[in-house]
Amino acid sequence: MKSHTRASSLLALAASTVVLHAGTPTPSPEIAGATEAPWIKPIIDIRLRYEFADVDHFDPSHAMTIRERLGLKTKEWYGFSALIEGEFTQAIIDDYHGGAPGVKPFDPANSTIADPENNELNQLYLQYSGFDTTVKLGRQRIIYDNAAFIGNVGWRQNEQTYDGVSLSNKSIEGLTASYSYIDQVNRVFGTDATGIFENAPGEVHLFNASYTGIKDITLGGYVYLMEFDDAGTTGWDNNTYGMSAKGALGGVTLYGELAYQDKAGPLNDQEGLYAHFMATKAIGTHSLTFGIEHLDAGVQTPLATVHAFNGYADATDARRIAGTHGGLTDTYASYTLPIFCGIKWMNAVHCFGDNSISGDLGFGVDSVLTKKFDDHFTAIAKLGYFDTSDALYLSTTRVSVELDYSF
Repeated sequence: MKSHTRASSLLALAASTVVLHAGTPTPSPEIAGATEAPWIKPIIDIRLRYEFADVDHFDPSHAMTIRERLGLKTKEWYGFSALIEGEFTQAIIDDYHGGAPGVKPFDPANSTIADPENNELNQLYLQYSGFDTTVKLGRQRIIYDNAAFIGNVGWRQNEQTYDGVSLSNKSIEGLTASYSYIDQVNRVFGTDATGIFENAPGEVHLFNASYTGIKDITLGGYVYLMEFDDAGTTGWDNNTYGMSAKGALGGVTLYGELAYQDKAGPLNDQEGLYAHFMATKAIGTHSLTFGIEHLDAGVQTPLATVHAFNGYADATDARRIAGTHGGLTDTYASYTLPIFCGIKWMNAVHCFGDNSISGDLGFGVDSVLTKKFDDHFTAIAKLGYFDTSDALYLSTTRVSVELDYSF
């Protein structure tokens, strides 16, 4: 009921903004450029995907889903603009487990593919830009840095969005300072999910800063304070304090990130470190990356885009989100190259350990083919494989083929 009331209020706010736009008087010369037609632009984002999943101890799953994001975005008027966007997911082939009680399809015997059928308000916000500051009020997409802690889970058909207010300021040259207050997380399982998979109300404060004032170096820092209301998600509570740096040395791009988290773990009584170091070398049109990412036991990333880490089999995602792992270390290497017809091919290998750099938890392999046809159409084929004998994890194979259209 709380979410419905909030969404209705935000919808009324956006609708009133559009009405104001329709009645705009003749503009002064300094804002004439902002009134050029069209006042309102459509948002069209369509994804058709087939995904196969085979998780140990479960039946293989087959999902053919299509997701449409449709909406409208206004141009700025005296710094104000608005956006409204719906998200609609249908299952053409529904031989899979949608990931949560209450959703369709729901077959606990099948391997999970967390793309249930769903119709929801994905984004609805009023935005103001001025005085080197952008403020958004309403339901919105928020991604900070590489989404290791705060992301939109863009790989899944139903995107993760946030209800609240966010602002970003660039008054100091080279510095981008951001803050977000969130009172509900709209999760990927959709509006029909029940229990711990429902949308998560709470009180979340996100502080993030990035500084590019030093030549060829980007420095970052963040403080993320999370408290959730429902019994199913209070285990997500945590305070995370981190910093990062990116630069180049000898033609190699280097990235390092270090964070400390307290109130972590399933009982919110643990603390630990997060670390990620990566080196990338471009060799003509090829690219080679080596990296290592580590989470101490209990460190959790409940709002992250976890699909971007630890392999595309998504075998470690649930424990990484909840902090129910005994430590997770991913030592990886990837190689990207063009092959033919503009297709890019990326291959990666992962060696997993707990609190040590070892293969005790298993290994993974990823392979991705990407073809961008033009500014609107992109095709992606993806393989993720994870093999383990550890009791905490399950060997997993995932294969997907998709076609994306955006306008």
